[in-house]
Amino acid sequence: MRFLRFGLLAWGGPVAQIAMIKKELVEDEKWVSKEQFNRALAVYQALPGPEAHELCVYFGMKAGGTWGGFLAGLGFMLPGFLLMLLFTWLYITLGLRSPTILMIFAGIHVAVVSLIVFAVYRIGKHALTNNALFLIALFSGIAFSAGVNFLILLLIAGLAYIGWQKKNVLLTGLLALLILFFTGLSVYKNGVHFKPKEREQETAAINKHSAPGSVFTTGLKCGLLTFGGAYTAIPFMREDAVVKNKWMTEDQFLDGIALSGILPAPLIIFSTFVGYFGAGWWGAILITIGIFLPAFSFTLIGHSVMERLIANTALHNFLDGITAGVIGLIGVTAIQLLISTVNSPPAIIIFLLSLGMLIKYRSKYTAMLIIAAAGLFSLAWEYLF
Repeated sequence: MRFLRFGLLAWGGPVAQIAMIKKELVEDEKWVSKEQFNRALAVYQALPGPEAHELCVYFGMKAGGTWGGFLAGLGFMLPGFLLMLLFTWLYITLGLRSPTILMIFAGIHVAVVSLIVFAVYRIGKHALTNNALFLIALFSGIAFSAGVNFLILLLIAGLAYIGWQKKNVLLTGLLALLILFFTGLSVYKNGVHFKPKEREQETAAINKHSAPGSVFTTGLKCGLLTFGGAYTAIPFMREDAVVKNKWMTEDQFLDGIALSGILPAPLIIFSTFVGYFGAGWWGAILITIGIFLPAFSFTLIGHSVMERLIANTALHNFLDGITAGVIGLIGVTAIQLLISTVNSPPAIIIFLLSLGMLIKYRSKYTAMLIIAAAGLFSLAWEYLF
């Protein structure tokens, strides 16, 4: 029940969620020492997955072994999951047929883009700590926009940073040439697509369903690649859901992120919404299982093993390189969404005001209030101008 309560109070993103867990279990009840907590948090920050959820699994194992860890993680994610299922049902049932609702969501989309842009800045500020990581992020973004497969990019990014740190000029140079080769090949075939190839229509006519197993695979892939927070899953989820498989439109994808932003849950719960468009209600369930499976497994299989692995310097450098590559990918995605969404005077005003609010105020309710205010501003603009 304790972790279910944490889930019901999980507003404001990972920083607020982790602070809540630390206050009650470390500072007040002293389940572990502050040093143990900091070491556990450092491990989960280096691994993919929502850190607050992984910490709940960790503390659950401390209290009740493997079953305790499973139930603690389940309790933390369950309120947000059930609420997202409810919101998805309401979204599908009510639809967006009213011009008033459409106008509100148009403003909300801009607010969501501002959240993504701010996330690139916030994550990049902490992760891109030197010129090498910045260059890896930059060239990964360019290569991704040219159509290079993200798995190739992230593997090269991780190896390149190992080579850089070991001052292995030959390895680093060969990897740089390799990424240039793949980028050049993709540009020759496809061109560079900082701007989306096409803007899907508001109607859901292009929506296509896939096999539930394919939707689960998308969730598992994103769960394994959420380095630095849930926002880093956005380019991979968008690639499968909007670009490749056409489960949903760009606007519907942004709607899902907006809905997750107002729920007491890790932001990654927007995957439940996406999964419904991929394969119905089974898709919503399976994609959620896939996205959270790594977060459960890293702790349940063996937190101590993960601690030893993360202590390995070469692996740490590899993960840092991958994180830089992921930031490049989400940066390009942010640019694409910015171009296609912030394209009118009210949209520009909403974007700038939202970004300013995110920079100035760090309350756990800031994102939720920005989303609501953006919708109301968009509606007021339509009626006043």
